[in-house]
Amino acid sequence: MCGCDDRLPGMPVPVIDFHNHCYPPSYLEAVTRGPGAVEVTEDLEGNPVLHYPGDSNIAVRGHRDIAYRQEVIEQEGVDLQVLTLTTPGTHVEEPARAAALARLVNDTFHNIIRARPSRFTALATLPLNDVPASAAELERAVRELNLPGAMLFSNVNGAALADQAFWPLYEKANELRTVLHIHPTSPVGVEAMKEYWLMPLVGFPMDTTLAAAHLVFAGVPERFPNISWVLSHLGGAIPYLAERLDRGYEAFAECRARISLRPSEYLKRFYYDTVNFDHAALRLAVAFAGVDHVLAGSDYPHQIGSIERMFASIRGLDLPASDTAKILGGNAARLLGVTESGTPS
Repeated sequence: MCGCDDRLPGMPVPVIDFHNHCYPPSYLEAVTRGPGAVEVTEDLEGNPVLHYPGDSNIAVRGHRDIAYRQEVIEQEGVDLQVLTLTTPGTHVEEPARAAALARLVNDTFHNIIRARPSRFTALATLPLNDVPASAAELERAVRELNLPGAMLFSNVNGAALADQAFWPLYEKANELRTVLHIHPTSPVGVEAMKEYWLMPLVGFPMDTTLAAAHLVFAGVPERFPNISWVLSHLGGAIPYLAERLDRGYEAFAECRARISLRPSEYLKRFYYDTVNFDHAALRLAVAFAGVDHVLAGSDYPHQIGSIERMFASIRGLDLPASDTAKILGGNAARLLGVTESGTPS
C-alpha cells in the first residue's frame, strides 16, 4: 500500500480508515421490500433514506456503490477501509429476519473483500436481539468469511451490552480472539433528543460512554481478556470521564465488586477511533490511551463524516512521524492482522 499524498509529505504509510459505513444494495433492497421495522423513503436526488427513532440516514452513492467508493478512497489517499453496516442495524427486526439480514450483509462484505482484497476488509453485522444466533454468526464470519470480528451497537433495543444475556456472545468472541467495535445507536430516552439532531450529536457519544463504563464495571473485559474492544467517536466522553470512574471505584464497593483494577486500567486497553476531528479531543485520547490505541476513522460517507478532516485532524496533532503512521494505519493493521499488501494475514 502506498499511502503517499501531499497531506503527509515524504512519509509513506499505510492508511486504514477504521470507522466508515456501507449499505449493501442487497440489504437496501431487502429492507425496502419489507415487511420489517425500517421505513425507507427517497430524497429528492433518489437516494434511499432509512428512518428510525430520532434519526435517519441517507444512503448516498458512497454507501451503495463499491466501485465508486474505491475511486474515492484512492483519490483521497486511503489504502484500506474497514466496512461496517451502520444504524439502525439488523437487531431492530424480528429475530429470524434479523439473522437473515445479518447473513446477507456479511456474505456481501465477504464478496466485496474477495473482489477487492487490497482495498476493503469488514466487521461482521450480528442479529444482536438473538444472542445464540449472534454467536453462531460471529463464528461463521470469522471462520468461514475470514472477517476479523464484528460491530456491536451500544445497546440492543434498550438492553445494555453488559447484561449477562450477552455473555455467550463474548465467550465466543473471546475464544475466537476477535475485534468488537462498539458503535452508538438510539439511546434510551431518545424522545428527548428528536430536535436539532440531538440524538446523533449528543445521544450517540453519551450512549457509547455509558456502554463502555457499564461493560468495565460489570467485569466483561476482565472476564473475556482476548477480546479487542474498539470505541467509536473517541469513546464518547470516556477519556474525559475516566478519572471520575476511578473515583467511583475508590468510593463505592459496588464499583469494585466485579473488577480487580481501576476502570481506567481496562479502558486504556480499548482502542479509540478518531471520528472526532477536534485537535484537543484527539490529544486527550492519545494522552489517555496512548498512541498505540488510536485508530484513524472518517465516518465516510455520512453527512457528518469526512476523509479530508480525518487526515487534517491527525496531522494537526504534530506528533512524530512514527506516531502519526501508527494512528493512520499501523495500529489498525496490527489489530486486524493486515499485511503490508492490505490483505488479511
